Amino acid sequence: MTLKVYLSGEIHTDWRERITEGAEGLDVAFDAPVTDHAASDDCGVAILGAEPDKYWHDHKGAMINAIRTRKGIEDADVVVVRFGDKYKQWNAAFDAGYAAALGKSLIVLHGPDHQHALKEVDAAALAVAERPEQVVEILRYVLTGALPRQG
Repeated sequence: MTLKVYLSGEIHTDWRERITEGAEGLDVAFDAPVTDHAASDDCGVAILGAEPDKYWHDHKGAMINAIRTRKGIEDADVVVVRFGDKYKQWNAAFDAGYAAALGKSLIVLHGPDHQHALKEVDAAALAVAERPEQVVEILRYVLTGALPRQG
């Protein structure tokens, strides 16, 4: 069975690469939002025209990005949402809520310093991991039934 996994959340670290590289050999198809920060921010005005008001500049981009995000989450079997240390990721929280509302299998990924702030998001998840490698082991177990090697 091919598992479709959508990787949502922060774009400032290599967590996506660590998961995709760790999952090599597994029957997994990954999808993600556009992670080029400038392209993501400016897609609306680049495609639909300039906006003098920053609100509408951001709004156009958010709506176009939502087309990709909604499709990715809706098509996914598993949604992984990463909350990083840098910036407040309101979009990641929204993606987690959207995935939960759709009944998607949700894995939340964040460090222990976010436990209190994300307690409601964590409560909606089927797993809460602290490291990308743990997400890989979850995917491996789901697909093969194999536990990580101890030692």
